[in-house]
Amino acid sequence: MSITSAPAFRLGNRFARELPELALAWTGEVAPEPRLLVLNEPLAAELGLDPQWLRSAEGLELLVGTKAPEGATPVAQVYAGHQFGGYSPRLGDGRALLLGELTDAEGKVRDLHLKGSGRTPFARAGDGLAVVGPMLREYIVSEAMQALGIPTTRSLAVVATGRRVQRETVLPGAVLARVAASHLRVGSFQYARATEDVELLRRLADHAISRHHPEAKQADRPYLALFEAVAAAQAALVARWMLVGFVHGVMNTDNMTISGETIDYGPCAFLDAYDPAAVYSSIDHGGRYAYLNQPAIAEWNLARLAEALLPLIDDDQDKAVELAVETLRGFAGRYESAWLSGMQAKLGLAGGSEVRELSGDLLELLGAKQVDYTAFFRSLIGAARGDAEPTRRLFPELVDGDDWLARWKAREPRAELMEGVNPAYIPRNHLVEEALAAATGGDLDPLTRLLEAVTSPYEERAGLERYAVGAPPEFGSYQTFCGT
Repeated sequence: MSITSAPAFRLGNRFARELPELALAWTGEVAPEPRLLVLNEPLAAELGLDPQWLRSAEGLELLVGTKAPEGATPVAQVYAGHQFGGYSPRLGDGRALLLGELTDAEGKVRDLHLKGSGRTPFARAGDGLAVVGPMLREYIVSEAMQALGIPTTRSLAVVATGRRVQRETVLPGAVLARVAASHLRVGSFQYARATEDVELLRRLADHAISRHHPEAKQADRPYLALFEAVAAAQAALVARWMLVGFVHGVMNTDNMTISGETIDYGPCAFLDAYDPAAVYSSIDHGGRYAYLNQPAIAEWNLARLAEALLPLIDDDQDKAVELAVETLRGFAGRYESAWLSGMQAKLGLAGGSEVRELSGDLLELLGAKQVDYTAFFRSLIGAARGDAEPTRRLFPELVDGDDWLARWKAREPRAELMEGVNPAYIPRNHLVEEALAAATGGDLDPLTRLLEAVTSPYEERAGLERYAVGAPPEFGSYQTFCGT
């Protein structure tokens, strides 16, 4: 059914039209009592959507997927994927819908997509639903990542459905409305390749080039250029994750975008004390997606994309493999260059070969002394201006960091280089859990205060002091859950 009295806006159906083999027309389940929990009004304005209308009964029907504007074709997307290293040939949007595409105020095409809108034929054993806590987690973390300057999907709204959902306990249901450059994934290409339909694979690649990497179209080998562009985007993205201490938690190939945006904030978290082996996901028993493993996993995922693209790269399979492998070998260098450049800025250094050694020694020290990662780098801004005492107090013993601080200070760090890269506020795990627990119980005030902090992460403000410090000892070991 179409919305008849909605404000004038158009949801395109380009994905559904161009790639019908990867799209199944579908509608969200009716929400018994939809109620808006949070709306991203600045994002709505970017998309040309009227916030007042989105708050209306008809707007809520759009946000839960039961009605769409005339001409839209909401679909569940199909894709494959390696999940924790094991290949699944047919995954897809088991509890999600692509409502369509919008053109934002800058002329960029963006997907409007839902999570938790009900069971689709791709749901397998799942119920297709989502609950308030995990949907608000994605809202908090994705908007924090946007504010940190990290490419990410965005969160437009979270709507409580009025439905009770069975998980470990019975919890209130919710739907997240998400905005992305697109929802094309490595897994999309894996699925197309598995069909053995080379023309479908080619149409998918052409769609990705047109939408995300148009410069590849002019290359001598456009599909190899597409692979190079995706690899470069992912190298830069994962370097930014590592620099802020972000752990994605579930880097399956169906969770790696072709656009280079972070997607699917399930069991994600940020480091408190620096720990290269940190794992927060309750289901990552072997530590496959541990913090320090993320660059290598990204490279592994890109190898799966290369395999999918081989028929397009060259008709000669051996030649295609040679070209893909040569491109993939460049990933590590791209990643390291992006990471070192970012670390140079975090340390406030203008340049020099000492960044690698200095940063390596620092991370070893932070890990050994269990020093808070975010607080340490933020404190270095003051240390660069001559006040190192807040930094020293982060160590178990004041003198623990003195040798490293002396070496760093001798290189004349500049505080102004550090202010826009070392955040004061991140979505600290204990504060996220506090906000989610309160919101699940009906109190949105902690969520509002947390969002106030993390959406302006580089600007320290009076009254937000508790958002800049790590978890108390009683918080203990932390685990996150994907919410399905």
